[in-house]
Amino acid sequence: MDIVYIRELEVETVIGIFDWERERRQIVSIDLDLGFDIRAAAASDQIADALDYKAISHRVRDFVAASEFQLVEALAEAIAGIVLAEFPVGWLRLRVGKPGAVTGSRDTGVIIERGRPAAAPQ
Repeated sequence: MDIVYIRELEVETVIGIFDWERERRQIVSIDLDLGFDIRAAAASDQIADALDYKAISHRVRDFVAASEFQLVEALAEAIAGIVLAEFPVGWLRLRVGKPGAVTGSRDTGVIIERGRPAAAPQ
């Protein structure tokens, strides 16, 4: 499986458990590695055969901007669910970082990997 990626997608959102975090929007940083077979797009050189990473970026950005999660873990699971349900990717690796969450660190967050659920036997 090939990988199409999006790096450092930054979105302002409400995220956190403390009162001040619920009142002030913060930036989260998102990386996506998307499992997608690029051979058809490479052979045809046509956008119709490629993964629409711009549409994925817009969908994720819009969702995150409107969300109000307490935990980055919950946000990451929600993003993964949307991408796998709405776009033709076989799996994804997703990093959600919350810059400045830990004093002295540049970034803190989670990395998850998820795939499409296997089809139920008939």
